[in-house]
Amino acid sequence: MGLKKYADKLDDYFSRLTLGKAKKKIKASHVETVIRKLKAKKQQLQDEFERTVKESRKSRLERKVLIANEHIKRAEMLLSEIDSPADPGPKVDAEGDIAPRDE
Repeated sequence: MGLKKYADKLDDYFSRLTLGKAKKKIKASHVETVIRKLKAKKQQLQDEFERTVKESRKSRLERKVLIANEHIKRAEMLLSEIDSPADPGPKVDAEGDIAPRDE
C-alpha cells in the first residue's frame, strides 16, 4: 500500500472521529497496524535513498520520507485520541446529587 492509501485511511478515521461516530469503533489495533506499515514504508524509502545515485530521485525520496513522518505523527495522534478515556461526567452520590470532583 502506498503513502496515499495510508493518508486516505487516516483521513477517513479522523473524519469519523470528528463526527463523533467512531471513537469506540476505530480499533487501536487497526491504527497500530497503519503505524507499523508506515514505519516499514519509511524504512524502505530510506533504504532506497541510500542506494540511489541520481539527485532528482534522492530529492523525491526525501520528500516522501518527510510525508511518511507526517502520516506517522498523525496516526500516533489518532491513536492517543482513541485510547484516551472518555469524560466520565459528573459524579453522582447515593441521593442523586452531583458531587464535586476530586481534582
